[in-house]
Amino acid sequence: MTEIEFVTKHRRYLHQNPELSMNEFETTSYIIEIIESLGIDYTQPLSTGVVAYLKGNSNTTLGFRADIDALPIQEENDVDYRSKNEGVMHACGHDGHTAALLLFLKRCKHMKDEGILPHNCYFIFQPSEETMAGAKQLIDNWTDRQTIDAVFGIHIMPDESTGLALFRDNEITASATEYKFYINGLSAHVANKHNGKSAVEALMFITREITQIQQFHLDGLNRNIIHIGQMNAGEAINTVPSNGYLEGTIRTYEENDLSIIKDHMEKIKAGAMNLYDCEIELTYNEGYPPVKNTPALQNVVYDSVEATGLEAVVKDKPYLFGEDFSFYDVVAPTYFIFIGAGDAAQGFTSSLHTSTFNFDESVLIKVADYYENILKNYSN
Repeated sequence: MTEIEFVTKHRRYLHQNPELSMNEFETTSYIIEIIESLGIDYTQPLSTGVVAYLKGNSNTTLGFRADIDALPIQEENDVDYRSKNEGVMHACGHDGHTAALLLFLKRCKHMKDEGILPHNCYFIFQPSEETMAGAKQLIDNWTDRQTIDAVFGIHIMPDESTGLALFRDNEITASATEYKFYINGLSAHVANKHNGKSAVEALMFITREITQIQQFHLDGLNRNIIHIGQMNAGEAINTVPSNGYLEGTIRTYEENDLSIIKDHMEKIKAGAMNLYDCEIELTYNEGYPPVKNTPALQNVVYDSVEATGLEAVVKDKPYLFGEDFSFYDVVAPTYFIFIGAGDAAQGFTSSLHTSTFNFDESVLIKVADYYENILKNYSN
């Protein structure tokens, strides 16, 4: 089997059989079957996901990570390998990340058998990147790991042209924090509206004030997003709304900015309660910190990108995506890059998290090449 046949076979099987976060049981079994067929040791810190290990010829240990979960999206691609699972789709390329890491694992096993594997390697097939911070859960439960010198990861990026590799030191993605307002007022008939406590009034106040935080309370030179994604209120057209709800996401790069935003949201909550006499609860899902690339690793990354035949592009600004690769920096220095997968000529133009996202599997060979060049070029 050629390498392109290998990655195509495994990527398309995974694409046809997607599973949501922390439910990747069949996906994990499939990966383990391949690992066992190669005669490689592995461990399972969680009920889904798996970490394989190969001992190399030095005391250096490197980690390489792929995420394995899919999204709750109904696929609309007209391809023979479209998702078989209703309402679930690999719309973020994790099927490709996994297939590329499996190819790299296979190459490393061959190097191990030849006695030329440069360093010890962990191959991390991580569950639940999309929700519930699978990276953090895996790290917290991976108690038997040895000291790791660096961890590397990639994300294929359809918004960038095939042949490009994009990276930058320090922040490469944003933190992602979800917030939710729950408003409890008092219902009353519209004829006696003065006896009610309107959740809609409180909701309108909260919405207006949230949109002013960026304008008046944050450094204008910093990159921040305070997004309102969903809201609703009311029970009937002729009653004072007694319940309201609002939720959204915050994307920041500076921890101090996130603290400022939260402080103002608490003030907005207090103001709405005082003005409209409603009970209001504000909660946060802390989500993911920003991915921060270790500057000391840039040289090996740049050299490995060049050796792979990709065009190295140093981004001037981070992406605004959230990505739980950020948690690996408690384990070791980390570096995360994006590899272009957009190809208008082939019709691969849909963005991540869309129902028509797709890509040419040949890019996965380049991912494995990049990892192999990291392995060969890395030096403490």
